[in-house]
Amino acid sequence: MHPKAAIQKIPRNFLPADYKVTDWNSLEPYFSELAERSLNSKAELSQWLQDLSELEAVVSEDACWRQIKMTCDTTDKSLEEAFTYFCMEIQPKLQAYADQLNKKLIACPFTDELDQSLYHTYLRSVRKSIELFREENIPIAAELSVLQQQYGAIAGKMTVEVDGKEYTLQQAAKFLESSDRKLRESVYHKIQDRRKQDENAMHELYSTLIAKRHQIAVNAGFENYRDYKFKELGRFDYTKEDCFQFHEAVKQYVLPLVNEIYERKRQKLGLDTLRPWDTEAEPAGTQPLKPFTTGEDLYEKTVKCFDQLNPFFADCLRKMKEMNHFDLESRKGKAPGGYNCPLAESGAPFIFMNAAGQMSDVTTMVHEGGHAVHSFLAHPLPLSAFKEYPMEIAEVASMAMELFSMDHWQAFFDNASDLQRAKEHQLERTITIFPWIAIIDKFQHWVYEHPQHSVEERTAAWMNILNEFSTTAIDYTGLDAYRAIGWQRQLHLFEVPFYYIEYGIAQLGAIGLWMQYKKNPKQALENYMNALSLGGTQTLPALYKAAGLEFNLTPAYIKTLMEFVKTEMDQLIPA
Repeated sequence: MHPKAAIQKIPRNFLPADYKVTDWNSLEPYFSELAERSLNSKAELSQWLQDLSELEAVVSEDACWRQIKMTCDTTDKSLEEAFTYFCMEIQPKLQAYADQLNKKLIACPFTDELDQSLYHTYLRSVRKSIELFREENIPIAAELSVLQQQYGAIAGKMTVEVDGKEYTLQQAAKFLESSDRKLRESVYHKIQDRRKQDENAMHELYSTLIAKRHQIAVNAGFENYRDYKFKELGRFDYTKEDCFQFHEAVKQYVLPLVNEIYERKRQKLGLDTLRPWDTEAEPAGTQPLKPFTTGEDLYEKTVKCFDQLNPFFADCLRKMKEMNHFDLESRKGKAPGGYNCPLAESGAPFIFMNAAGQMSDVTTMVHEGGHAVHSFLAHPLPLSAFKEYPMEIAEVASMAMELFSMDHWQAFFDNASDLQRAKEHQLERTITIFPWIAIIDKFQHWVYEHPQHSVEERTAAWMNILNEFSTTAIDYTGLDAYRAIGWQRQLHLFEVPFYYIEYGIAQLGAIGLWMQYKKNPKQALENYMNALSLGGTQTLPALYKAAGLEFNLTPAYIKTLMEFVKTEMDQLIPA
């Protein structure tokens, strides 16, 4: 059905084949040529769009590599400088041209003759960019790009000592799976105390980011950054009211399930009360799951798993490996987190993560692998802009892959009870993440609706929201000082504001696809690939429809999905 993942670098016709982005002076002539070129026919417009797409791909890939290299090694100053140079010296100048080129496209009389079924969403997004563009926001946006990276620099330095050895916080988290409760409690406190050391630095950074973001919104004629960002993110298909509806649905239909999961956990561990350092633990005598040893081992097992699901998926990973597009293991000096970075010109994306040998790493790897497959499927689309798909479908690609791949996780586990535990862990995570998504999203609405707030007010608002969605099954007594800064571990708040509800929306889509998969695997995978190969050329409801899903955030719909997951869980877990 799909060819092998034989992705080809897009051949250059407009720029020289050996051209490299070094500074603005060498780049500007290409933008100026596009800005000045006359467009006298539909064919000339099509060629112009091709050349613009090529230029965008070259610039975007250069920026991505600067970011990738900097996150792989946060200690090398020259890499940070190269990234900062792009943000401060190139990006601002690009923005002014982007606005000029957008206006040229919309003013062109032949634009209306373009195939609207393909161009509708792109032109909608261009019109939105023209509407939002303000000259005075260019320097602020440049500052923000640099400031946001400070989060990784602060978090990347955080380490703790356990039994005389130094661990990054990601690496230390594996001790929370230990059956030794004393060890778990001590490591939990160490991690939290380490976060507390940088509490003020994080507060300061966040307050600076909020002020600058609010300024951008005001400059563009918006009351607050939330309303501006909804527009900028192209949320044409749902509103803040839909988000509030989602928060309520989580409270109503997901929290009871979360309470049930943690209550079952407490019984399994034989504890009187479940504390936060117990949630990942295994009962005495049960070893934590060890699905892989090294980054290489994680890669090979994921390929094996994907091969069984659909050989095309495994091919994508092999192609990336051939191009050296992986950095998988956690180490000191590496930025936290994990991502799949699409590379617009070469086509094959880059996967970055911090694997430490845990089950959650497997989930991250198949998750990012789902994003990678999306990049491969959308790559053949003729313009760079068509491949920019909305986040709400991007996360369906990754989250559905987590659920689809479960059927083939024997690649990671050779005994049946470990495999069952892993699946149980995955389904629990599918459910327990929802309250956190609602918390982070609701918190962001509050933060940007009250941009002048003090640190004290922010903490009080955070605690209120946190308590609203907290499970009653975990005892947090005496831990409020830690809980009050719980938001500081969420990179999205700092680096990609308002990006988080997407995970909730997409998780609903992923569960919907998994329901299809349970009935007819072949059809579900076909729907999945069809939707992903459309890139961003359709609206969100249309992309969901192509995947055989409905785009729906109502409590009634969410209730149906939760009941399905609960049934699946009950079947997994022996009575």
